[in-house]
Amino acid sequence: MRLGRIPWVNTTPVMGAIDRGIVQVPADVVTGTAAELNDLLAAGELDVSVVSAVEYARNAAAYHLLPDLAISSNGPVHSVALFSRRPVAELEGAAILRTASSRTSVLLLELLFRHRWLVTPRFATARAEAADLDALAGLPHEAVLVIGDAALALTARGTYPFVTDLGAEWKAWTGLPFVFAVWAARREAAPALASLVHRRLLESRAWGLRHLDLLAADAARATGVAEATCRTYLGTLEFALGGAELEGLTDFFRRLAQDHLVPEGSLSFITAA
Repeated sequence: MRLGRIPWVNTTPVMGAIDRGIVQVPADVVTGTAAELNDLLAAGELDVSVVSAVEYARNAAAYHLLPDLAISSNGPVHSVALFSRRPVAELEGAAILRTASSRTSVLLLELLFRHRWLVTPRFATARAEAADLDALAGLPHEAVLVIGDAALALTARGTYPFVTDLGAEWKAWTGLPFVFAVWAARREAAPALASLVHRRLLESRAWGLRHLDLLAADAARATGVAEATCRTYLGTLEFALGGAELEGLTDFFRRLAQDHLVPEGSLSFITAA
């Protein structure tokens, strides 16, 4: 059994106890960016993984969702943002760089530009991990979509006069939470093992939610972002997949399908742990 892991602050409440050996998981843990894990799960190189919500929508026939486990926000998310030199309303025809690290955030941004902001920019893709932020300054652009730890770091720098939080924009547009990532298992994965991994992830999440102060301190040391900022960020996120989150996820998938960005489909879960 191979389990995918993203080395970002936003996964530590779920993975922190596993990373520390407090909760044992019967799987080899593979670390990668969201986009890398999406591709590895699709290729069958992982059995269970956290993946972008869009990855599940695109390949729902190959996956089961793990119940009650996700990364979402019910309003501002702080780590998925469009950093711009001008207000969004003034970005018509402007060059927008999009992170290569996430598919969900990229498509959410497209929906917002097309249907909420009614603006048509020009898109290009660029690396936008924390180590790439200095290089981004040398690329011609009016705005850049950055996610994860890199977004926290870029916000702290104050480089761009306008920061548009995509979680807040989705909430204002739909009134719903936004689910950025889910945990999924390939349908051919051994059911008993996949369910056991699911139970261990839930155990690890329970530990993580009890130790957010510790996780925030660790995150500050790893990223250079202020500990208070990390603690506020972790406290903003939700890690369950309840009724409101499922409604938000379904609405996102419906909007993507209407724009022919993902196939139509329904959610499928492994047997609850």
